[in-house]
Amino acid sequence: MKQVSKYIFSLIGFVTVSLPVWAQQQRFPKPEFETGYQQPQPTVPDPRMLLMEYVDVFVLLVVLLLISWFALKKRSRSGIFWTSVFSLLYFGFYREGCICSVGSIQNVALAIFDPTYTIPLTALLFFLIPLVFALFTGRTFCAGACPLGAIQDIVILKPMELPKWLQKVLGFIPYLYLGLAVLYAATKSEFIICRYDPFVGIFRFDAEFQMFVLGGLFLLIGIFVARPYCRFFCPYGVLLGWMSKFSSKHLTITPAECIQCKLCVPSCPFGAIDEPIVEQGNRRKNVNRLITYVMLLPVWALIGGFAGSLVHVPLSKFNSNVYLAEQIIEHPELKNDPDNIDVRTFMTSGKTVDQLVEEAQQIRSQFYVGSWILGAFLGLVIGFSLIKLSTFRKRNDYVPDKVNCLSCGRCMDYCPVKKENSGFNPEVSGQNPN
Repeated sequence: MKQVSKYIFSLIGFVTVSLPVWAQQQRFPKPEFETGYQQPQPTVPDPRMLLMEYVDVFVLLVVLLLISWFALKKRSRSGIFWTSVFSLLYFGFYREGCICSVGSIQNVALAIFDPTYTIPLTALLFFLIPLVFALFTGRTFCAGACPLGAIQDIVILKPMELPKWLQKVLGFIPYLYLGLAVLYAATKSEFIICRYDPFVGIFRFDAEFQMFVLGGLFLLIGIFVARPYCRFFCPYGVLLGWMSKFSSKHLTITPAECIQCKLCVPSCPFGAIDEPIVEQGNRRKNVNRLITYVMLLPVWALIGGFAGSLVHVPLSKFNSNVYLAEQIIEHPELKNDPDNIDVRTFMTSGKTVDQLVEEAQQIRSQFYVGSWILGAFLGLVIGFSLIKLSTFRKRNDYVPDKVNCLSCGRCMDYCPVKKENSGFNPEVSGQNPN
């Protein structure tokens, strides 16, 4: 427990230090100060653009249906792979990574907390449709519909298995990322998922240099650590994992009875295959420990909420108004700095410094509440993780972990059992399933 807590609070500390550093940059586009400049009138979106968004929804539905069919019925890894290549070309390079189900989290969060914002129907559909499929067929969206996953999947060449403890620690980052994305969207500060998407710049060929480097690093690491962004960063994967856990149908390693050949174990580069287990230790002792961890859930939530409230000030600096107000208060001479575009844009807006400071205080109070909720959420994640480690359910076969399985289908090709009651025995036949 102490080790897990240590890593989680280290993560929170890292974000606390890093976000203000990322925030130290000018946020507004360079304004036009030439005399006689007129602000152009906003125009209605091109009907063709709106039509293409609905075409995207249709394509997403077709792709998810195909992936589900290949995974559950056809049991074809090659079918899943080539469908993912199509998704990479269409949703990635042709549609330039937008509309994106991963980024739609922010649209939904903003729509919930800002009554003046109307979420586009297509963004809402991109958010909901993969979750509905995950509830019935598992994470088929991750298998071949998400271009972020597809571009990582094609570079998996020499995957190595990370230590279990390291996977569990890194597995907390997506929860932190999800909470921060919702917090910043709810406070209308930033869409951090889109801003720091490591691959969208590659899809559009227009990323800043550091983002190209970040995307390249993810792909380079992905040669050896399969899908690092999907497994250890993607916030949408958290929601898909929750839905997939209760999926009525899910990809299976074998179409019939497991023969315990263990050939599937090294086939999964994501470590998402659960091995057979029997109940471990004294049953009464396990039950008592489980009850203790359940009772500690409110304590974890309170500790996490309090820790989150302590970092609400540095987290709020990511908001442009808060950052600008602090800069002007701490350095009054900036009001006369002709080279500071942020300050010049504010001074031409007609607002006073007092109005800016008051608005910044309101935003900071929102961050205080939001940081409490974020911290409590992370505390509950730790608590439920401990509960999961303390529960043991008897399992006789090698089966995919529904939460972490990306439904890629690699394990199916390694299974020598091809049909029900086939009586196939690899040791007798001498056949190589590879």
